[in-house]
Amino acid sequence: MTFKVEFTPEADADLGRLFDFLLERAQTVEDAMRAYEAVEAIRTVANSHLSTTPYSYRKVGQRPTLRELIVPFGSTGHILRFDIRTPELVLVVGARHQREEDFH
Repeated sequence: MTFKVEFTPEADADLGRLFDFLLERAQTVEDAMRAYEAVEAIRTVANSHLSTTPYSYRKVGQRPTLRELIVPFGSTGHILRFDIRTPELVLVVGARHQREEDFH
């Protein structure tokens, strides 16, 4: 079984915020490229992992369909919060850096 993976507008905005944060901190061209690579890694991991094994990730709260996926990148990583909406659809509802407080 393969799930379709979609990002909500809020999750897309989170990726934009993460990109902007990394880009603002960039001091070299390589650092700037890493901002792009980080967002691409998040999307790639989401599409590859969540399309095949969404139930294998950590549950969040009481809803068995709300879960989190850790995406390692560099010395830290990012966390994707997603909801398994139907037997065919996984919806990414948020993204944050591991060092951020929590989802808003």
